[in-house]
Amino acid sequence: MTIVCFGDSLTEGYQSSRDGGPGFTPYGQWLREWLGKRGTIWIRGVCGETTQQMKERFPSDVLALHPGYAVILGGTNDLGWGLPAKMVIKNLVWMYAEAQSHGILPVSVTIPSLGGLGMPGSISSYRPALQSRVEVNEALKTYCQMKQIPIVDLFSVTCDPQSQELASEFSDDGLHLTELGYRTLAHLLWNQVFKSRLENQ
Repeated sequence: MTIVCFGDSLTEGYQSSRDGGPGFTPYGQWLREWLGKRGTIWIRGVCGETTQQMKERFPSDVLALHPGYAVILGGTNDLGWGLPAKMVIKNLVWMYAEAQSHGILPVSVTIPSLGGLGMPGSISSYRPALQSRVEVNEALKTYCQMKQIPIVDLFSVTCDPQSQELASEFSDDGLHLTELGYRTLAHLLWNQVFKSRLENQ
């Protein structure tokens, strides 16, 4: 089994720690541990990238590796810069289709929510940014169901069910995930996508 984990800082595993400087705990490290000698994991995350920038390196960082699977998580930075949700959807769908055309099964991950929406001056203080995430995620769910693409709903699992904000146990800064958040994503991918496929190989 060969898997590329592809995306932005949420794939690179950027972690803003209240106890010190930033660290990196990519979710792919747990997939690598659980997969062991039965396959290969490549982690191809770049902090700060938009989905357009992801598209530009998709051939070299995904297609050139000839993986069986490509986990694709992007859009956080686009929406943070106020880019249209439709553009994010278009770019992500392009990556899914490009992967499929090269015999790679894409695995979609919904964009997680934001925390601290009620804090003035916070990077995540604008409610429309949350609504944009919901719009993108609902569109991805519909597309993936139609195209029979696996999709893992990171948004729902890590948000507060009432406010829909990113729950504090999953994020220190309201944007990036804690180690628990990244490990939760790894468990979702393993249990919902990869474990059964590995057993059936």
